[in-house]
This record gives sequence, C-alpha cells and structure tokens, in this order.
Amino acid sequence: MITYILESLAFQLVFLLAYDLFLKKETFFQWNRAYMLVTFALSLILPWVKIRALQTSMPQELETTTVFLAQLNGVVLGPGMEQASWLERISWPYLVLGLGSTLATIWFVYKLIQISRLRNKSVVENYKEFTKVTVPKSTSAFSFFRNIFMGEEIKKDKEPNILAHELVHVKQWHSLDLLFFELARIVFWFNPLVYIYQSRVSELHEFIADEKAVKQNKTGHFEMLLSEAFNTQNISFVNQFFNKSLIKKRIVMLQKKKSRAVWQLKYVLLLPLVLGMLVYTSCEVGNEENKGELDASVPLTTVKEVPFGVVDEVPVFPGCEDAEDKKACFQEKMQAHIRKNFHYPEAAQEQGIQGRVSTIFIIDQEGNVVDIKMRGPHELLEKETERILSKLPQMQPGKQDGQFVNVPFSIPITFKIDDGDQTKKSAQESDNSVPFATIDQVPIFPGCEDAVDKKACFQEKIQAHIRKNFHYPEAAQEQGIQGRVAVLFTIDTNGEITTIKKRGPDKLLEDEAVRIIERLPKMQPGKHEGEVVKVPFAIPITFKLQ
Repeated sequence: MITYILESLAFQLVFLLAYDLFLKKETFFQWNRAYMLVTFALSLILPWVKIRALQTSMPQELETTTVFLAQLNGVVLGPGMEQASWLERISWPYLVLGLGSTLATIWFVYKLIQISRLRNKSVVENYKEFTKVTVPKSTSAFSFFRNIFMGEEIKKDKEPNILAHELVHVKQWHSLDLLFFELARIVFWFNPLVYIYQSRVSELHEFIADEKAVKQNKTGHFEMLLSEAFNTQNISFVNQFFNKSLIKKRIVMLQKKKSRAVWQLKYVLLLPLVLGMLVYTSCEVGNEENKGELDASVPLTTVKEVPFGVVDEVPVFPGCEDAEDKKACFQEKMQAHIRKNFHYPEAAQEQGIQGRVSTIFIIDQEGNVVDIKMRGPHELLEKETERILSKLPQMQPGKQDGQFVNVPFSIPITFKIDDGDQTKKSAQESDNSVPFATIDQVPIFPGCEDAVDKKACFQEKIQAHIRKNFHYPEAAQEQGIQGRVAVLFTIDTNGEITTIKKRGPDKLLEDEAVRIIERLPKMQPGKHEGEVVKVPFAIPITFKLQ
C-alpha cells in the first residue's frame, strides 16, 4: 500500500511539473483540462500495471539455490478462538487513513449542506438550460451543476455577463470535474498534489468560460472584474465567478493571443512520460521477485540468507531477549501472536471453508517480516493468514558470522470449523509432523548414510538434484517469465515425497518446480523421540533469465 501511494505521488508530481513547464501558459484550455483529468487517473492506475513485454529478457541461465526453512509448529484455529477485537486487528496506518477519510467525508457533507441551505433560503427560477438561484443580501456569484447562484445585490447591468459566463460552466459540466477531485480528496486527504490538481482545473474552468462568454465585450468584462471587491462562498467544488485570486490570471489570459496550433505537439510529451512509468512499474516486479536471490555458485552465508536451523543467532522476538532458549521462545511467541490476532472470516464459516494454509516468509536484516507467500484451500483463508503475519512486530534480526542476515521461515496454519473432540483430533494429527530444524534424526538422502553432518549432506544432495533435473520451460523463456516459486512438500513416514504445494508468478514455473520435486528419490524417513514421523519442508526455487 505504501509503495502504491509513493508511486502515485511521484507520477502526479511528474505530470504536474510537465504541465507547469510546458502547457500552463498555452491557450489550449480544453486540451489542458483533458490533460489534468487523464493524468490524474493515470497516476492512480499505472502503479498497478505490469507489462511483461516491457521487461528485459536476457540469455537463459538459472540462478537458484534451495533454502531450507525452519518449519514452525503448526497452529490449529477455529471459530470462537478470536482474542483480539476488530479494532486491534487493524494496523495503525490504516486507522489513520480511515480517520482522515472520515473527517474529510464529514467536511464534504457539510459543504453540500451549505449549498442546500443557501438554495432553500433563496428565490429559485427555473429556465430551460439552467436554474437561477437569487441569494438575498449577497454579492456572490457561482454555479453548481445546473444551479447558478446570483447575489441579490449584484448590479443588474452586470447580470447578463455573469450569467453567460456561468452558463458555460453549466453546459460543459465543470462541476463534475471539481466533484471528482473533491471525492479524491476524501480518499487521498493526505496528498497535497490532489489539492493542486483541483486548483489547476478550477483555473482552467474560468479561462474556458471567459473565452466563450466575453468574445464581444471584453472591455466591459475587464471593468466588471476590476471594479468590485466581491465576497464568495468558500466551497472548493463550485465554480466561483468573483474569485479574487484568479482575477489577475483571467485578465492576463483574456488579453493573451491564441497559441499557435503547432504547439499542440507539446501534448505528445505525455507519451514518453507514460511509457517511462510503464517501464518502471513493469521492471520493479523483477526487483521484488529476485530480492534476496542466491547464486548457486556462492556459499549460502555470503548471500545473507541463512536457515533458522543453522543460523548462529536466531531472530529475537520481542519479549525473548532474556530467554535461555530463544528458538523455543520464538515458537511460543509466534503461536501466541497468531492466536491473539486470529479472526475466522465469517464468509469462510458460512461457506464451510477450512483447511491448512502453508506459508513462507522472511525476517530480513532489519528484523521486518517480508516476502510473505502462502498457499491454502481458499483465498479467504490466505488473506486472513497474510493479515496475521503482516502484523508481526519488528524483531532483532538474525546473525551469521557476526553479520545481520535474512532468515526464512515456514509455518502451517490450520483453519478448522469443527470443535470439541474433532478439533483436538485435528491438533493431534497435525503434531505427527516435526520440523526439519528440530527433529532428532533427519531424513537421510541416498548417499548420505555415512555422512557426519546429515543435514548438510541433505542440503548438498537436494541442490545437486535440482540442478541436474532442471529444465527452463521454453514457453516461459519466450514470454520472459521469471521469478521465485515457493514449494512446500512432506517426506512421509515411508520416506516418499507427498503433499506438494507451490506458489509462483506463473503456472509454467510452478509446474517445472513440482516436476523437479516429484523426481526426488525415496529416502530413509525422519525419526523423533524414537518414532518415524513426517517431515515438512519449504524450498524457494528462483527462475531467472539473464
């Protein structure tokens, strides 16, 4: 969300600078009006647009490694287990945004009420093209949609010019433009550029109306503007005739010669601006997807991404600073956080949706939770899982060889609607799997039977297996598809690969990752406390075109 807001602000700033530098002084008022409306809309849309054709494709090469995550003990959740109120489940930035929008909405409604009250206490006359509202004891003049408000104390000889001017606003629906920006101010109340956009459009409305209304009597119009010091309603989305701050600009524009038609070519400037923005928004996808990628030819520690099970100093969850076993404390705090912030989606309950959501995330070198990926039975459960994990607090980052590193994790969260004995049974069944990082005897990859460090041997063998069986899909190469595929699978009590789940940028890459994992050989199963158990794994495989 923050990234979207910053990108939108940057695009609006570029569009406004282009307008002020190249277009503002031209007399193509209708073109400028269209430019302001279109560029504001583009600034809201472009951050979401990702065009693959604009991404750079390079010769084929796979840059990948397998990273073994510490799979934390799963959590089983169900209706009635919620601990946090709905207010606590909303992060504070969204609360601030919501509060600001609420206040902006109240202010907007108040201004509408002002106009309604003014109309109710005035004399209303209906005409074919407009409705004249004569305001008692007033010298103001403005229009709002079909309504033209005229102060009762405005001199009668000035009324025809004012009506002609305001009628242009009515016919060209200028109020609709200002109302659009007024609504944008409610959503983006914190963005000063929205107010600038509205001000620029309001200026253009006056220039357009002056140009069309005073062709035959410019001198009289100048005298009228300069002879009076009028009061006006302080409402941002009405077209005000007597606006002191605009009088000088309007006179200057009325006296200015029409711009030559050839200068309309300036609007072509919009094309490279939009293309540059599209390239930026499209290319940044690759940056995000490849963040923290590991080069297969480099030791794991040099690329600053180290598994929880082997990192020298694990990330420290707030409250675990003085704990003797920080890994165990991390586990307890993580489960407590999930239960506290959990809320079973009502729509999921109504539809009977339940099941396990497998997740992968990273605690980066600053202690923030990033790169959350998940795969579950339904989007409703996935969104709730992402919301819970995104509320994890900042932690003390993990360290390897004295340096801060990224530490990847995997945690399954089970949503269960049944309660009582059935819920307990599900919880017991979920305990049949033991994380790779904490299991007594890890699964043994063929060839690692005599290895001193079977975990390290397992890692080397599985990396070699992936490189040996890898084939970059030709269709993916042709379309320039690349990125990280998160794969979750289990080595069951027979030593076979089961329950393969995947999440990636495209089905072509997902299918190739699954094909590779399916070809893993049968292993000696893992053991914990003397019993054969299932061992879950999470492996991100990065596909990269160079």
